Amino acid sequence: MGCGPAHAPLLCGCLMSAKPKILLVCDCPENAGRTFAELAGSHELVAVQSPVRALAMLTREKFDGVYVAPEHMERALDLARLIRNEQILEGLPDGVVLLDSENRILWSNGRLCEWSDRDSVLGQNFYAVLGSPEILGPDFCPFHTALATGQGTTSTLRIGDNRYFHLHAAPLREVEGPCRHLVATVRDVTVEVQQQQKLAAIHQAGMELADLTPEELRHMDVNERIELLKSNILHYTKDLLHFDVVEVRLLDQKTGKLETLLSEGMEPEAADRILYAQPQNNGVTGFVAATGKSYLCEDTTEDPLYLEGAKDAKSSLTVPLVLHDDVIGTFNVESPRPRAFLESDLQFLEIFSRDVAVALNQLELLVAEKATTAAESCEAIHSAVALPIDEILNDAVNVMERYIGHEPEVVERIQRILRNARDIKQVIQEVGKTMAPAHAQPQIEAEDRPLLRGRRVLVVDADETVRSAAHALLERYGCIVETAHDGAEAIFMVRAAPGSDYDVIIADIRLPDMKGYDFMVRLQEIIDPVPLVLMTGFGYDPGHSIVKARQAGLQAVLYKPFRLDQLLSTVEQIVQTYDPAAQAVGD
Repeated sequence: MGCGPAHAPLLCGCLMSAKPKILLVCDCPENAGRTFAELAGSHELVAVQSPVRALAMLTREKFDGVYVAPEHMERALDLARLIRNEQILEGLPDGVVLLDSENRILWSNGRLCEWSDRDSVLGQNFYAVLGSPEILGPDFCPFHTALATGQGTTSTLRIGDNRYFHLHAAPLREVEGPCRHLVATVRDVTVEVQQQQKLAAIHQAGMELADLTPEELRHMDVNERIELLKSNILHYTKDLLHFDVVEVRLLDQKTGKLETLLSEGMEPEAADRILYAQPQNNGVTGFVAATGKSYLCEDTTEDPLYLEGAKDAKSSLTVPLVLHDDVIGTFNVESPRPRAFLESDLQFLEIFSRDVAVALNQLELLVAEKATTAAESCEAIHSAVALPIDEILNDAVNVMERYIGHEPEVVERIQRILRNARDIKQVIQEVGKTMAPAHAQPQIEAEDRPLLRGRRVLVVDADETVRSAAHALLERYGCIVETAHDGAEAIFMVRAAPGSDYDVIIADIRLPDMKGYDFMVRLQEIIDPVPLVLMTGFGYDPGHSIVKARQAGLQAVLYKPFRLDQLLSTVEQIVQTYDPAAQAVGD
């Protein structure tokens, strides 16, 4: 490098040929030519007007010396440092290029040669080297923007083989005048972009797992929807995650057993294996279900937890199905290759498994909704017909009382009416069961009270709301409830009881035709013992019916308005008092 006329010019380099080549970096090549006129005959002189151009020339050609005019000295020193650091730039994973205003490559660290499979990219258009990539933004003219604004800008490029590059372009500031050169860095972001695309695809797949239009849902029963969900899980696991061996198990929260929902590629013995959510002796699946932690088995031959699943499996990956922080099952995949699963596979499967858990929960909600709807429909129908059927029973026993001993055929027909009327209730309940999906559990499930199941209860009260409430409350727990308006009607019902007596009779202490004590005395003439419960308002006992009834053997009293727990406990008390078998159940 050298100086202008005020200083003695310095030449860098050595004379390596018969006619050495000198690179002149100056604003005015004519002046440089006059300065080196004496060398013109014996040297080849090449003049450029900027250090950047000089760098491009030095990259393409060999020179024996370089002359730099004073006005370019600072920039030349920067470029000299760049040349000295070229080895460092060559080792960078990112591409670094120097471009002119026409997007031609003046210098490159060689990474673009590697990506484009070219021996050299110097002098070529940047975009052409990358095969005219699609510019995805955010800046769709990054080089033009950087030169025009003097600010750095970024964009993403996509080339034909589905590779992606992140581009950052920054202008090289000139001493005077507009920017004419750019330094661009290029980073291969294919892996990152493809992972983002895969995550988006997994999210989309998760939303579609159990998604159906109302029209499709209307034509599918629960079993068909389960099969659709299993099919979708298998489809996305194979096509999106590229796992061929799949096992999904669901956790029974009551027993801790892990039931197989889906098994593809597993040995039949493995799919049928009984597993529980326990960290020992239940394989990787039991461990994951018990701890809620994912498990990567890199080599099945060395892993003490692994139990044989797929034939010749060498590695496996198991993640929990988690919903609202609760483990509801496990998702297991296996491979015939050891160490086949990476951290990214674990991440993808965990994300997908969350969507699977949500889809399974939606299915459970659907089952519960259908069960609840069926139960509500059954209850609505039953409530609508319960009292009218009681009216039929009441009228039938009244008529039958007139014909007993006179018209056996009429009595037989009336008894058939009584049986058929009682059967209507049972038919409604059976139909309600068929309306609910298999294994469905209603969202609101009555507490199990075994002492009440199948018990026949007669409720005697003039108040329709009391009779209706008795049906609604007791039948929820399996009781068979019938009602009567007054004492005489109740006596007829007891006398006409088909094959077995009532287990419990609940009556108001003040019936339209008799007092509670009198009703008890009439019952004692028909049945012994009398499983009677008298109902009364608090402190209300006209004629001391309760006192007299207690002296005659009355076992229980209900105070109106009674609470559900009191009603149930009182009925259970009477059942245990008069039924020895029920006493054993209660114990």
